Amino acid sequence: MTWLEAIVLAVVQGLTEFLPISSSAHVSVVGQLISGTNPGAGFTAIIQLGTEAAVVVYFRRDIARIVTAWVLALRRKIPHSDPDARMGWLVIVGSIPIAVIGFAFQDAIEGPAVRNLWLTATMLWVFAIVLHLADRTARNRLGLDRLSWRDGIIFGLAQCLALVPGVSRSGGTIAAGLLMGYTREAAARYSFLLAIPAVVGSGGLQAVKAFADPGDISWGPTVAATLLSGVIGYAVIAWLLRYISSHTFRPFVLYRVAAAAVIYALLGTSVISAASGA
Repeated sequence: MTWLEAIVLAVVQGLTEFLPISSSAHVSVVGQLISGTNPGAGFTAIIQLGTEAAVVVYFRRDIARIVTAWVLALRRKIPHSDPDARMGWLVIVGSIPIAVIGFAFQDAIEGPAVRNLWLTATMLWVFAIVLHLADRTARNRLGLDRLSWRDGIIFGLAQCLALVPGVSRSGGTIAAGLLMGYTREAAARYSFLLAIPAVVGSGGLQAVKAFADPGDISWGPTVAATLLSGVIGYAVIAWLLRYISSHTFRPFVLYRVAAAAVIYALLGTSVISAASGA
């Protein structure tokens, strides 16, 4: 991978990771368009660590407060009902579904059937409809202080849908939150916090594999891409949380439909291949 290719993919990853439009779909398609091949799974997973670092930095005060309270609750110095300690448990509980399903069905998830761009394009428009319906019927009245154990698990199950490219991690979890009555900002915040264990876990595993067999990784461009995707991702988080406080998800719904149509056209004219290695 060249430096230019890595920079382009870093920009794409940073811009799309936190928007409900599927970063995996974009990285896969753009990777084919600029280089004729799909980015490797190792490269894709490692640059995701950059965008997840952006989440950690952006929510650093919240995370520090949650972790501190959770530890204090374990040591019985504060009650387990403390809101921050409870949020720590809710992030753990919400992360269980994707850990179990991701491990149990790892081969199928990484296989050609799931990573096919025809399926990816289909998921883009299918979940455009889901997001549209969720946004249109959303009551937007519940904050994270009302998050229950049941709802945390439902959020976690929705996050599992993102194992299929084209769904979008934030899109799936935010749609679930809206359908359960949470505000757009509350759903987005919990979605971002819930993504940290999942992406750090999968990205860390890919990084370990890459270090063990570094033949396919160009480390200079990959490291630079990881840092750049993190900087851009931070800016996108800040913008998105401000935007959804007073706007609907309609522009993202329309974008997903248009992106699906473009991918169908590219596949139909053999400009890109349906097989995806992202």
